[in-house]
Amino acid sequence: MPQKFDIDLRSDTVTTPTLEMRQAMFDANVGDDVFGEDPTIRNLEEKVSSLLGKEKGLLVTSGTMGNLLSIMSHCWGRGYDIIVGDKSHIFMYEQGGASHLAGVMIKTVPNQADGTLDLSSVEGLINPGLDHHKTKTQLLCLENTQNTCGGVVLMPEYCRKARVLADKHGIAMHLDGARLLNAAVFLKVRPSLVGRELRFCEHLLV
Repeated sequence: MPQKFDIDLRSDTVTTPTLEMRQAMFDANVGDDVFGEDPTIRNLEEKVSSLLGKEKGLLVTSGTMGNLLSIMSHCWGRGYDIIVGDKSHIFMYEQGGASHLAGVMIKTVPNQADGTLDLSSVEGLINPGLDHHKTKTQLLCLENTQNTCGGVVLMPEYCRKARVLADKHGIAMHLDGARLLNAAVFLKVRPSLVGRELRFCEHLLV
């Protein structure tokens, strides 16, 4: 029988709700979310968007879905590509959804030990779309914290440089921030500082 740990950090999906959390779910006010009439969902979306300094929030059922929606909102047609780390969740653990559902080509850059992507290598992969034989780069995706690099935190200085590069080439940025609050605690900053106040990314998943 597997050993049971009081703290299990293998994945955020391992954690089980406490009795208090289960009671809160049982007592929650509910409604039809299609008509925007579920007060619990509305309150959650408003609270999280405010926490992150974003205009709006949207509750989805998984991080994989959140990443895919963000990618598709920028790569809205065929013939686009995105740039991600070779150890990113988008590339390693999402069944290639960006490709087979959104029709997006995924280009990878090796993740360094500190979780970053070498920005000169990123720039070398950016295609402005002038050659119709090639895909056009639409999006640069980063992950903070970077899970498969040991949960390392991307430093704000690096994120600013990545933003400058993206702006230089007119491409958007997406942050897979499944562990963004961990990064904010480590950096001792408000979660919004990892997003809007650094003008870091158009879309942010938590």
